[in-house]
Amino acid sequence: MPTITVQDLLNERSSQLQLEILAGEAGLSNKISIPRIQKPALALAGYLAQVHPDRIQILGKSELEYLKTLPKEEALKRIIALCQLSLSCLIITSNLKAPPELVTCANSRGVPLLKSSALSSALISRITSYLEERLAPETSVHGVLLDIFGVGVLIKGKSGVGKSECALELIVRGHRLVADDVVKLKLRSAEVIIGSSPELSRYLIEIRGLGILNVKELFGITSVRYRKRVELMVNLEEWWGHSHERLGLVKQTVNLLAVDIPLVNIPVGPGRNLAIIIEVAARNQLLKLRGYNSAEILDQKLTDQLKQPTEKPLTAVGADKSTDADIE
Repeated sequence: MPTITVQDLLNERSSQLQLEILAGEAGLSNKISIPRIQKPALALAGYLAQVHPDRIQILGKSELEYLKTLPKEEALKRIIALCQLSLSCLIITSNLKAPPELVTCANSRGVPLLKSSALSSALISRITSYLEERLAPETSVHGVLLDIFGVGVLIKGKSGVGKSECALELIVRGHRLVADDVVKLKLRSAEVIIGSSPELSRYLIEIRGLGILNVKELFGITSVRYRKRVELMVNLEEWWGHSHERLGLVKQTVNLLAVDIPLVNIPVGPGRNLAIIIEVAARNQLLKLRGYNSAEILDQKLTDQLKQPTEKPLTAVGADKSTDADIE
């Protein structure tokens, strides 16, 4: 399971978390593995059963004002009980002043105590978004990812089958490259996988005989994308040795990060224009998403026609229809 440290959270600048350290520097290596945030109001009231130590704890105006209503000895007791839970970290919002007892306890227990000028609601939203991005399950696959008519198409196949050459032709035809060779996949929600390229190879494509090419510099900024949702996987396979779908009635999927992605197996053979075939596969996927499946509609028409009764009996071709009266 992916994790980050409190130090990583403190170093984050792009998400506008506006964090600074107040106490507990010894615990900056504490791990954060859950993107959900918790406000420990009930814990300060003495109910500790529902506190999740692996979650970031937010202390806003309500929590700090409540501590002020308690006698000093009782407030200190509640703070010590909270810090004894080995929390990942505590964050005070709205630039509120930290109680001295909390600073002392955070230092003694090694619990990082951070402060932000953002309001509690805004900070919770920003941290949740940041953690969902950083802690999402991820993997890497060998292939090419392109944006074709708005559909994220992941092209896979054996090395040398022609994935990159096919991708180059698709780019020339106006489609956009996301990643070549190594595609990073990240699960963003229950059914959404986002693909991107490693920073080192971003916008680069390898073509045998030409070497490494920078697609962005060759074809312009409109020929690339930073990331794209994976919605279809195309597997390029050898023509011989495989049974290939003829009608399209069999629904095939491939499991990536526990998400079933539609799969199309395309045989590679001499004279086949793979770029056009993949374009049509992307268009067909768009139709399927809108509820139109050509193969299923044809199958239903054939089934309906076979169920219709025959209007008149069939007569053998060339049969003699004459009668005895005609002979006489």
